[in-house]
Amino acid sequence: MELFETKEKIDSYIKLCKQEGKVVGFVPTMGALHDGHLSLVKQAKKCCDVVAVSIFVNPTQFNDPKDLERYPRTLENDVKLLESVGCDIVFAPTVKEIYPEPDTRQFNFGYIGDIMEGPKRPGHFNGVAQVVSRLFDIVKPDKAFFGMKDFQQIAIIRSMVSQLGYKIEIVSCPIIRESDGLAMSSRNRLLTPEH
Repeated sequence: MELFETKEKIDSYIKLCKQEGKVVGFVPTMGALHDGHLSLVKQAKKCCDVVAVSIFVNPTQFNDPKDLERYPRTLENDVKLLESVGCDIVFAPTVKEIYPEPDTRQFNFGYIGDIMEGPKRPGHFNGVAQVVSRLFDIVKPDKAFFGMKDFQQIAIIRSMVSQLGYKIEIVSCPIIRESDGLAMSSRNRLLTPEH
């Protein structure tokens, strides 16, 4: 498994893969990985020659600075987990690597951005579109894999892909749940039994 921290290094590696005619699958994450993430990697492995996973806690999608600060970061363990399921590439950039300049782009998602989570998390979906488009530009995947737990986010990403004209297939994958039925999430580790 290859671990890259810079755009230049992952770009060179992906170019070689593409020259060899390989299909590149991509799973964008914010780390603190669990079986839900690993299921996405396993699905990508079934239909792609090379699977890349990004681990990047994206500041532009947090409307609460305290939430960003306490978001779990477990890179060393994440890398071990990814290795165990046959991931080929891990991209773990710094904020400066993703945003050498502030990203001031504003996306318009219309109705799908204005309902459900939209009003409760102002700016969140715009930040998601900013980071995922940046990652797509860097990794240049043929297919990208997302969990249905984030149903509205998948709709946002499909809209962004259409708006920006990406030729990337967005693959939605089933929700993976805890034994008690709760959808797996990196934030679950912040919950108390009462929560």
